[in-house]
Amino acid sequence: MTELDTIAAIATAPGEAGIAVVRISGPATYRIADAVFRSRGTAPSARPPFTFAYGEIVDAEARRIDDVLMLFMRAPRSYTGEDQVEIQGHGGTISCQRILRRILDAGARLAHPGEFTQRAFLNGRLDLVQAEAVLDLIKARSERAARAAVEQLAGTMSTELDTLYDTTLAVHADLEATLDFPEDELPEAVMDDIECRLAAVRTRVETLLTTWEDGRRLRDGALIVIAGRPNVGKSTLLNTLLGHNRAIVSPTPGTTRDTIEEGYTLNGIPLRLVDTAGLRSTTDTIEQEGIRRSRSLVEQADGILYLIDATTGPTADDHTTLAQLDPEKTIIVINKIDTVETCPSVEFHTTKVVSVSMVAPPYAAPVRDALADLLHTSYRQGADQQAVIAERHRAILVEFQRQLDAAAERVAVRRDDQIPLAGAHLRDGLEALGTATGRVYHQELLNAIFSRFCIGK
Repeated sequence: MTELDTIAAIATAPGEAGIAVVRISGPATYRIADAVFRSRGTAPSARPPFTFAYGEIVDAEARRIDDVLMLFMRAPRSYTGEDQVEIQGHGGTISCQRILRRILDAGARLAHPGEFTQRAFLNGRLDLVQAEAVLDLIKARSERAARAAVEQLAGTMSTELDTLYDTTLAVHADLEATLDFPEDELPEAVMDDIECRLAAVRTRVETLLTTWEDGRRLRDGALIVIAGRPNVGKSTLLNTLLGHNRAIVSPTPGTTRDTIEEGYTLNGIPLRLVDTAGLRSTTDTIEQEGIRRSRSLVEQADGILYLIDATTGPTADDHTTLAQLDPEKTIIVINKIDTVETCPSVEFHTTKVVSVSMVAPPYAAPVRDALADLLHTSYRQGADQQAVIAERHRAILVEFQRQLDAAAERVAVRRDDQIPLAGAHLRDGLEALGTATGRVYHQELLNAIFSRFCIGK
């Protein structure tokens, strides 16, 4: 890619729709627009920015391809910071492809994935945190996830990271300035102040890191595992929660031999509901592998719905399994209570026990309520606005924290020969932290970030 390229791509999803949007961005945008667009008014290059025009996209022989609206934008006040137009034509696969092909023939090249947003970053319209928030917003699976992405796009996290960077940079400058003092003449209060400011920065980093788990759940969805012995109603519970038959239900034990995952949103929180193979001893190698996967998912789960059959009550296998589960993450679901007169009791270190029937009202409602309570207590207030919602950001902050700690250890020694070493650690920390927002970047970093975007964004 060079700065002189003009790029184009379809910005809307493929398939039938009311309209399709094709974008053009770069220095030759208006030359290309003049060549492909025909209307009764003035040419695109003579039109004011932020206006629409109705007309036609025509081929090289001036034959009409489609009736369109064209939106005009001028550098630097556009998404990419370059001259840009957007063409709204009829929806459908063929029509927009014909428009795009005409634009490419007129001199543009096809954009790479995420290249429009990458140009917005390179032209100072967005930083890297905001650019990643664009992708998070596109992929948001719930209202809360979308709200968190919008907050990131507005610069909430960028401001936090910039403050950390600027504060640390000031500390580094003051630390370097101490080297100008003659030996043994540096006031003790100066080093005390530097040590105190480093500690304050570290505290803020720790606070940001504690929100990462909430951010991960908002982005990827909280992992909720439905577990229990065979034939206790796990697949039926999954189907009831989803409102449709996703898993096969059969009276034959061991029907579910692999995990089945479905997305589900509860009170604005995206979930990954996983139906697992029944936990029991078996000689069937396929079922054994399913059980192994089930146990692995239980260890990773943010929440566990452990089902017990009311007709048999908790068995020795149930007690063995429950003893290995985290009580804070576990909800015991006693199922099939419509088949018994008295609901069995369960001895477990949790108050989260619900009794349900999948064939009689209120069906799975008690499970939803208990799960909502579990998730509500595990999500911190305000996590939407300040969650470190990307693994990349978490890794950067961990490295930054490591360098801060190393610098603080050198400062605490209070020896002149340790000050340059402390400064080196702070420089390395700033180098790492700068890659979060893009104050420091390299092409490999940009490729890794923007290759995850769709073409046209």
